[in-house]
Amino acid sequence: MSDNEFPYTGFGSVAIHGGHRSDPNYAHLTPIYASSTYVFDTAEQGMRRFSGEEQGYIYSRWGNPTITEAEERISALESFGIKDKNGTPFQLKTILHASGMSAISTMMIATLKAGDKILSHPSLYGGVHELVEKLLPSLGIEAVLADLVDLNIAAAAMKADDKIKLLYLETPANPTIQCVDIAGLTALAKQQNMIVAVDNTFATPYLQQPFQFGVDYVLHSTTKFLNGHGTAIGGALVGKDLEFMNGHVTKVHRLLGGCSNPFDAFLLSQGMKTLEVRMERHCSNAMEVANFLEAHPAVSKVNYLGLTSHPDHHTSLKQMRHPGAMLSFEMKDGLNAAKQFIDKLQMCIRAVSLGTCDTLLSHPASMTHHGVPKEQREAYGITDGLIRMSVGIENVSDIISDLSQALG
Repeated sequence: MSDNEFPYTGFGSVAIHGGHRSDPNYAHLTPIYASSTYVFDTAEQGMRRFSGEEQGYIYSRWGNPTITEAEERISALESFGIKDKNGTPFQLKTILHASGMSAISTMMIATLKAGDKILSHPSLYGGVHELVEKLLPSLGIEAVLADLVDLNIAAAAMKADDKIKLLYLETPANPTIQCVDIAGLTALAKQQNMIVAVDNTFATPYLQQPFQFGVDYVLHSTTKFLNGHGTAIGGALVGKDLEFMNGHVTKVHRLLGGCSNPFDAFLLSQGMKTLEVRMERHCSNAMEVANFLEAHPAVSKVNYLGLTSHPDHHTSLKQMRHPGAMLSFEMKDGLNAAKQFIDKLQMCIRAVSLGTCDTLLSHPASMTHHGVPKEQREAYGITDGLIRMSVGIENVSDIISDLSQALG
């Protein structure tokens, strides 16, 4: 915990001050501790730290003060305003990773064994899809993909196979912006004693807090909205079983070696300070952009949770503060129209990733989901004419003007 016990009542205050400890040299900001290792006053002290009898830093793969601040801030944001069954503030443990994929890998390897299965939905980030379809089967861990929007289908899938141990959700999902019912699915999963993990990257804890619905783990690609400026790669694994997180999960994380680094953690901590104000602008811009695109004759479909035309609109209202900053849309004339549109952009940026201050557009079929077989991605709604858009915080009139000239 932070050494500041002030009772914050606002999310933005926690985003700025959460996890911060006073620096012994009176630095305003927690410095970048660019040290690979830490010294011991005596041999006895080193022994106590390795045995766990004394708290303290040993080696930066195991922990670092700059990394700790970022971890504790994420825990504070994901738990903000949530109380446990006894009415006490919710306590979480975050482990910062080198990337979002590293955080996901740690979680899956720490909680699953050969013979176990993962239940998830088809609309997943391409890297996760390849992980569960191509790499984990070699470890004896298989994936079952089902339409989890329909709770009846989800319940049937869970009951049909007692080898399913983990329910893995990505909501809103990449790149179709599909939204699934976290509370409903978690309740079903707990009836079957399943672990539930939610990728909260698109929403951030400002828009959605999955722990209030009973999930076990939350994951982030901190590269995206939490950092907010596209300056560093990172991932976070957040868990509520403190003993398990501090024990087995920490051990798996350290042995896999996917640790963060002090410089990236510093950039993340600074980025999170403006999360609330950035998300407000991202979201208001996205709503206007979605309305513009839905009315444009060159666009056949817009996937945005704020539109009543989105099939998951009402589900998003149940669990999100706002529909978010991410959307995707279909060009009427398919691949060639998509390529021409992207090539004509003048202000908006042609790039993968998302969550930066500037607006980013990409072509999922040939970029983020290039490794997913064509038949599969098209069945999931990832067509050749689909464009993914991370709406930035520029003046919305300029975003729409650029889209308008590019659409022709």
